[in-house]
Amino acid sequence: MALTSFADAGSLSAAERKTLLDAARQSIASGLSGARLTIDVQSYPAALRATRATFVTLHVREELRGCIGSLEPRRALIEDVVDNAYAAAFRDTRFAPLTSADLEHLSVHVSLLSPLAPMRFDSEDDLLRQLRPGVDGLVLGEHHHRGTFLPAVWESLATPREFLNRLKEKAGLPPDYWSASITVERYTVESLSS
Repeated sequence: MALTSFADAGSLSAAERKTLLDAARQSIASGLSGARLTIDVQSYPAALRATRATFVTLHVREELRGCIGSLEPRRALIEDVVDNAYAAAFRDTRFAPLTSADLEHLSVHVSLLSPLAPMRFDSEDDLLRQLRPGVDGLVLGEHHHRGTFLPAVWESLATPREFLNRLKEKAGLPPDYWSASITVERYTVESLSS
């Protein structure tokens, strides 16, 4: 099966965006009935067969109820969304699995990630100066520690210092930790919501 690369996929049409959001909701509905949604990847348009990484974030009555995704593109976009929607609804260990009662108040947000771009910096201050609030998602790594924040997290952590310190904590590091071996990769997202 030949998959289209991210670079070849282009921006999604309104119909393709709707198809992704509908597939995420169908995946959750299937999970509530005790089944996993199966799809025929080849039956979708080329843009939805492109190899892309996604995150699916779920809110019920404005409260976060699940967020699962992939940082590296490994499968077709439509397949990634279907699998991440199911995982966000039923496998995010921070929350109880969704119930049928939650569907009426469920909002689904799909983030389509750009390829990860390694950042170059000489110090923590240099890194902080390069961050673009509201635009950058980050992946921070240090030995076996790793964490990511989607660009949407800037809404609650508005300063680069606060964003970076909380990301370090998410990765299992102290907020004031710094070393020359820390790696940071940047990405942007195309956002879809229903």
